[in-house]
Amino acid sequence: MIAHLKGILAATDIDHAVIEVGGVGYLVGASSRTLAAIGPVGEACMLHTEMLVAEDFIRLVGFATAGERDWFRLLTGVQGVGARVALAILSALEPTDLARAIASQDKAMVARANGVGPKLAERIVRELKDKTGGIVLGPAGTSIAPSGAGADAVSALLNLGFRPAEAAGAVAAAEEELGAGSTLDALVRLALRKAAKP
Repeated sequence: MIAHLKGILAATDIDHAVIEVGGVGYLVGASSRTLAAIGPVGEACMLHTEMLVAEDFIRLVGFATAGERDWFRLLTGVQGVGARVALAILSALEPTDLARAIASQDKAMVARANGVGPKLAERIVRELKDKTGGIVLGPAGTSIAPSGAGADAVSALLNLGFRPAEAAGAVAAAEEELGAGSTLDALVRLALRKAAKP
Protein backbone atom coordinates (compact mmCIF):
# COMPACT_ATOMS: atom_id res chain seq x y z
CA MET A 1 0.00 0.00 0.00
CA ILE A 2 1.24 3.51 -0.82
CA ALA A 3 0.60 5.77 2.20
CA HIS A 4 1.96 9.02 0.77
CA LEU A 5 3.88 10.50 -2.15
CA LYS A 6 6.59 13.13 -1.78
CA GLY A 7 8.04 14.58 -4.97
CA ILE A 8 7.68 17.30 -7.58
CA LEU A 9 4.27 18.41 -8.80
CA ALA A 10 4.60 17.76 -12.53
CA ALA A 11 1.05 18.71 -13.65
CA THR A 12 -2.51 19.27 -12.47
CA ASP A 13 -5.88 18.95 -14.15
CA ILE A 14 -9.48 19.41 -13.06
CA ASP A 15 -9.59 16.17 -11.04
CA HIS A 16 -6.00 14.90 -10.69
CA ALA A 17 -2.34 15.73 -10.28
CA VAL A 18 0.84 14.07 -11.52
CA ILE A 19 3.55 13.75 -8.87
CA GLU A 20 7.04 12.85 -10.07
CA VAL A 21 8.86 10.64 -7.57
CA GLY A 22 12.27 9.25 -8.54
CA GLY A 23 11.65 9.69 -12.25
CA VAL A 24 8.18 8.04 -12.16
CA GLY A 25 5.04 10.15 -12.66
CA TYR A 26 2.15 9.03 -10.42
CA LEU A 27 -1.32 10.11 -11.56
CA VAL A 28 -3.29 10.85 -8.39
CA GLY A 29 -7.01 11.67 -8.29
CA ALA A 30 -7.85 14.52 -5.90
CA SER A 31 -10.55 16.90 -4.71
CA SER A 32 -10.49 20.52 -5.89
CA ARG A 33 -9.51 21.55 -2.33
CA THR A 34 -6.44 19.30 -2.39
CA LEU A 35 -5.46 20.47 -5.88
CA ALA A 36 -5.67 24.09 -4.69
CA ALA A 37 -3.59 23.33 -1.58
CA ILE A 38 -0.63 21.39 -3.00
CA GLY A 39 1.17 24.36 -4.52
CA PRO A 40 2.47 25.37 -7.95
CA VAL A 41 3.63 23.03 -10.70
CA GLY A 42 7.38 22.43 -10.53
CA GLU A 43 7.56 22.71 -6.74
CA ALA A 44 8.02 19.97 -4.12
CA CYS A 45 4.80 18.59 -2.64
CA MET A 46 3.50 15.76 -0.47
CA LEU A 47 0.14 14.03 -0.63
CA HIS A 48 -1.38 11.45 1.71
CA THR A 49 -2.76 8.69 -0.50
CA GLU A 50 -5.30 5.92 -0.64
CA MET A 51 -4.72 3.08 -3.10
CA LEU A 52 -7.89 1.70 -4.68
CA VAL A 53 -7.63 -1.78 -6.17
CA ALA A 54 -10.39 -3.46 -8.18
CA GLU A 55 -10.51 -6.27 -10.71
CA ASP A 56 -9.93 -3.95 -13.66
CA PHE A 57 -7.93 -1.02 -12.21
CA ILE A 58 -5.47 0.26 -9.62
CA ARG A 59 -5.90 3.94 -8.76
CA LEU A 60 -4.27 6.38 -6.37
CA VAL A 61 -6.27 9.13 -4.68
CA GLY A 62 -4.39 11.96 -2.94
CA PHE A 63 -5.21 14.30 -0.07
CA ALA A 64 -3.59 17.46 1.30
CA THR A 65 -4.25 16.28 4.89
CA ALA A 66 -4.62 12.97 6.68
CA GLY A 67 -7.97 14.26 7.95
CA GLU A 68 -9.32 14.59 4.42
CA ARG A 69 -8.12 11.02 3.71
CA ASP A 70 -10.03 9.80 6.79
CA TRP A 71 -13.21 11.46 5.53
CA PHE A 72 -12.69 9.84 2.12
CA ARG A 73 -12.46 6.41 3.77
CA LEU A 74 -15.65 7.04 5.77
CA LEU A 75 -17.55 8.30 2.74
CA THR A 76 -16.54 5.41 0.47
CA GLY A 77 -17.70 3.00 3.20
CA VAL A 78 -21.28 4.11 2.50
CA GLN A 79 -23.11 2.01 -0.09
CA GLY A 80 -23.44 3.92 -3.35
CA VAL A 81 -20.51 6.27 -2.64
CA GLY A 82 -17.55 5.59 -4.89
CA ALA A 83 -14.28 7.48 -5.13
CA ARG A 84 -15.67 10.02 -7.60
CA VAL A 85 -18.68 10.94 -5.42
CA ALA A 86 -16.53 11.06 -2.26
CA LEU A 87 -14.12 13.49 -3.97
CA ALA A 88 -17.07 15.59 -5.18
CA ILE A 89 -18.31 15.84 -1.58
CA LEU A 90 -14.83 16.77 -0.33
CA SER A 91 -14.59 19.38 -3.10
CA ALA A 92 -17.93 20.93 -2.13
CA LEU A 93 -17.63 20.82 1.67
CA GLU A 94 -14.86 21.65 4.14
CA PRO A 95 -14.28 18.81 6.65
CA THR A 96 -15.82 21.00 9.39
CA ASP A 97 -18.95 21.60 7.27
CA LEU A 98 -19.21 17.88 6.53
CA ALA A 99 -18.86 17.02 10.23
CA ARG A 100 -21.53 19.60 11.08
CA ALA A 101 -23.88 18.28 8.38
CA ILE A 102 -23.54 14.72 9.65
CA ALA A 103 -23.92 15.70 13.31
CA SER A 104 -27.09 17.70 12.55
CA GLN A 105 -28.33 15.20 9.92
CA ASP A 106 -28.42 18.01 7.34
CA LYS A 107 -28.83 16.02 4.12
CA ALA A 108 -29.43 19.19 2.06
CA MET A 109 -25.88 20.37 2.78
CA VAL A 110 -24.39 17.04 1.64
CA ALA A 111 -26.62 17.09 -1.47
CA ARG A 112 -24.80 20.27 -2.65
CA ALA A 113 -22.04 18.05 -4.06
CA ASN A 114 -22.20 17.01 -7.72
CA GLY A 115 -23.67 13.55 -8.16
CA VAL A 116 -25.31 13.40 -4.72
CA GLY A 117 -29.09 13.18 -4.79
CA PRO A 118 -31.45 13.49 -1.80
CA LYS A 119 -31.63 9.73 -1.16
CA LEU A 120 -27.85 9.26 -1.21
CA ALA A 121 -27.35 12.34 0.98
CA GLU A 122 -29.82 10.93 3.51
CA ARG A 123 -27.99 7.58 3.53
CA ILE A 124 -24.63 9.32 4.04
CA VAL A 125 -25.71 11.40 7.04
CA ARG A 126 -27.59 8.46 8.58
CA GLU A 127 -24.80 5.88 8.19
CA LEU A 128 -21.94 8.18 9.21
CA LYS A 129 -23.57 9.65 12.30
CA ASP A 130 -22.04 6.99 14.60
CA LYS A 131 -18.79 6.53 12.67
CA THR A 132 -17.16 9.96 12.78
CA GLY A 133 -15.61 9.66 16.25
CA GLY A 134 -12.10 9.03 14.85
CA ILE A 135 -11.97 12.46 13.23
CA VAL A 136 -11.56 15.11 15.88
CA LEU A 137 -12.17 18.79 15.26
CA GLY A 138 -9.66 21.23 16.70
CA PRO A 139 -10.07 24.76 18.07
CA ALA A 140 -10.80 26.58 14.81
CA GLY A 141 -12.80 23.65 13.50
CA THR A 142 -9.70 22.27 11.85
CA SER A 143 -9.50 18.54 11.41
CA ILE A 144 -6.93 16.91 13.68
CA ALA A 145 -5.84 13.44 12.65
CA PRO A 146 -2.77 11.39 13.39
CA SER A 147 0.05 11.88 10.89
CA GLY A 148 3.01 9.79 9.73
CA ALA A 149 3.29 6.42 11.46
CA GLY A 150 0.24 7.26 13.59
CA ALA A 151 -1.96 7.76 10.52
CA ASP A 152 -0.67 4.53 8.99
CA ALA A 153 -1.34 2.68 12.27
CA VAL A 154 -4.93 4.01 12.34
CA SER A 155 -5.29 2.88 8.72
CA ALA A 156 -4.04 -0.60 9.63
CA LEU A 157 -6.59 -0.91 12.45
CA LEU A 158 -9.40 0.35 10.20
CA ASN A 159 -8.45 -2.32 7.65
CA LEU A 160 -8.70 -4.92 10.43
CA GLY A 161 -12.31 -3.86 11.05
CA PHE A 162 -11.98 -1.47 14.00
CA ARG A 163 -14.31 1.52 14.08
CA PRO A 164 -12.65 4.93 13.48
CA ALA A 165 -13.06 6.08 17.10
CA GLU A 166 -11.61 2.82 18.46
CA ALA A 167 -8.68 2.88 16.02
CA ALA A 168 -7.83 6.54 16.69
CA GLY A 169 -8.10 6.12 20.47
CA ALA A 170 -5.93 2.98 20.58
CA VAL A 171 -3.23 4.54 18.38
CA ALA A 172 -3.24 7.80 20.40
CA ALA A 173 -2.76 5.78 23.62
CA ALA A 174 0.04 3.75 22.00
CA GLU A 175 1.78 6.93 20.73
CA GLU A 176 1.58 8.47 24.20
CA GLU A 177 3.19 5.40 25.77
CA LEU A 178 5.86 4.85 23.09
CA GLY A 179 6.75 8.51 22.55
CA ALA A 180 7.74 10.36 19.38
CA GLY A 181 9.62 8.51 16.68
CA SER A 182 8.06 5.10 17.36
CA THR A 183 7.95 2.70 14.43
CA LEU A 184 4.76 1.72 12.62
CA ASP A 185 5.21 -1.91 13.67
CA ALA A 186 5.54 -1.04 17.35
CA LEU A 187 2.57 1.34 17.19
CA VAL A 188 0.28 -1.22 15.55
CA ARG A 189 1.26 -3.97 18.01
CA LEU A 190 0.67 -1.80 21.09
CA ALA A 191 -2.51 -0.25 19.64
CA LEU A 192 -3.92 -3.74 19.02
CA ARG A 193 -3.21 -4.70 22.64
CA LYS A 194 -4.84 -1.50 23.90
CA ALA A 195 -7.88 -1.94 21.63
CA ALA A 196 -8.33 -5.52 22.85
CA LYS A 197 -8.53 -4.47 26.54
CA PRO A 198 -12.10 -4.30 27.85
